[in-house]
Amino acid sequence: MTQEIATLGGGCFWCLEAVYDQLKGVTDVVSGYAGGHVPNPDYRAVCTGTTGHAEVVQVTFDPAVIGYRDILNVFFTIHDPTTLNRQGADVGTQYRSAIFTHSPEQAATAREVIAALEAERVYPNPIVTQIAPLETFYPAEDYHQEYFARNPGQGYCTVVIAPKVAKFRKHYLDRLKA
Repeated sequence: MTQEIATLGGGCFWCLEAVYDQLKGVTDVVSGYAGGHVPNPDYRAVCTGTTGHAEVVQVTFDPAVIGYRDILNVFFTIHDPTTLNRQGADVGTQYRSAIFTHSPEQAATAREVIAALEAERVYPNPIVTQIAPLETFYPAEDYHQEYFARNPGQGYCTVVIAPKVAKFRKHYLDRLKA
């Protein structure tokens, strides 16, 4: 089975991971950091906003089941790509909307998806999502992995993540894992 990888930043990585974990064709989701200039960053350092990293997820998927364009369409449904360095109450460059590409084809597809969303005027404001080649991905600490699945009653999970997951499930009911 051939696998592909998408690396996406759209605010807190817990939110993205919780959604992609439920998507048919996705075989793995790892929370981590990308796009910065400090080697081997940790959560504390990334939270300062000084490392240049974004909180991201690496989504491994089977392109025979779900395509990269579909992965991106979900991405643009579950976060606001029009707010620079912010998602809701999460503010800072570490929460920026970003697509870190693994190939020129992924970069071209990302640009096409954004152009289509802007042509359709899906959002009232311009999309500010960064598109950049992935240089290095650093997995986040173990306690960040599967955070929503392990902590569904935690405050942030009930107030922020659960509504995003519910919105995703409503829009993509036919794409959920069994």
